[in-house]
Amino acid sequence: MAAGSLLTLLDDIATILDDVSILTKKAAAKTAGVLGDDLALNAQQVSGVVSQRELPVVWAVAKGSFINKLILVPAALLISTFVPWGIVPLLMVGGLYLCFEGCEKLVHTFLHRRKKDPQEAVEELAALAAMPTQAVVDSEADKIKGAVRTDFVLSAEIIAITLGIVAGKAFTQQVMVLSAIAIVMTVGVYGLVAGIVKLDDAGLYLTQCRAAFLQRIGRGILWAAPFLMKTLSVAGTAAMFLVGGGILTHNIPAVHHAIEATAEALGDGGGAFAASLAPHALDGIAGLVAGFLALLVVTGVQKLRGKSAH
Repeated sequence: MAAGSLLTLLDDIATILDDVSILTKKAAAKTAGVLGDDLALNAQQVSGVVSQRELPVVWAVAKGSFINKLILVPAALLISTFVPWGIVPLLMVGGLYLCFEGCEKLVHTFLHRRKKDPQEAVEELAALAAMPTQAVVDSEADKIKGAVRTDFVLSAEIIAITLGIVAGKAFTQQVMVLSAIAIVMTVGVYGLVAGIVKLDDAGLYLTQCRAAFLQRIGRGILWAAPFLMKTLSVAGTAAMFLVGGGILTHNIPAVHHAIEATAEALGDGGGAFAASLAPHALDGIAGLVAGFLALLVVTGVQKLRGKSAH
C-alpha cells in the first residue's frame, strides 16, 4: 500500500516535471526575440568601461537582473491572480519608457556626432584610465543603474509572455516555469554579455601565443571586436523601438489591426518576406514616434520646472 502510494506520487511528480519542461521550452522559444534584444541592449550598456572593470560591472548588472526577476515573478503571479487587468497598463508604461530611452540615445548621438581622429581616441582612453577612483565608481554606478532599469522592462516583457503561456495551468507549474525561464534567461544573457565584452582581451591573448594560426585568429578578433560592439550598439538602440513599439501596438487594438492589415497587403503584393518584415518595421516606427513624443513631453516639463524654479 505504502509502496503503491509512493510510486503514484513519483509518477505525479514526473508528469508535473515533464509538463514544466515542455512549457519552459515553449516559453523560451516565444521569448527568444526579447532575449536577443536583451543581449544587444546590455552589451551596449556596459561598453565603455575600463577593461579591468568590465566583468565586475557585468556581474553587478546580472545581480540586479536576478533581483528584478525576484520582484517580477511573484508580482506577475499576484497580478495575474488578483488584478489581471493591471498587466497591460504596466507593460505599456514599460514599453513607452524603452522608446523614450531609445530616443534619448538617438538625440545624444546626433547632437554629439563628430568623427574622432586617432589622437583624440588615444587621449580619451588615457583620460579614462587616469580617472580618479571616485569618478570611476560614479560612472560605473550610473551605467549599472541604467542597465538594470532597461533589464527590468525587458524582463517584465519576458515574464509577461511566459505568464500568457502558462495561464490556466496549476499554480505550482506556473511558479516552476516562470522561475526556470527567469534563471535560464539571466544566466544566458549575462554569460554572453561577459564573453562579448572580453573579446578584445581574448584577441590580445591569442596574438601573444607562439602558434601563427592562433596569432592570426587573435588579430582577426581584435579587428572584428570594434565592429561587433558598434553593431550591438546600433542593434540595442533599434531593439528599444522594436520591443517598446511592439508592446504599445500589440495592446492598442486599432493600431494592431492596422499593422496586420498592412502586413497582409504587403504579403499579397510583395511576398512572404515583406509580410513577415512589415509588422516589425511598423512596430519600430510606432516606437520611434511614441519615444519622440514622450521625449518632447519630458523635455517640456523639465523646462517648465526650470522656469518655475527661477
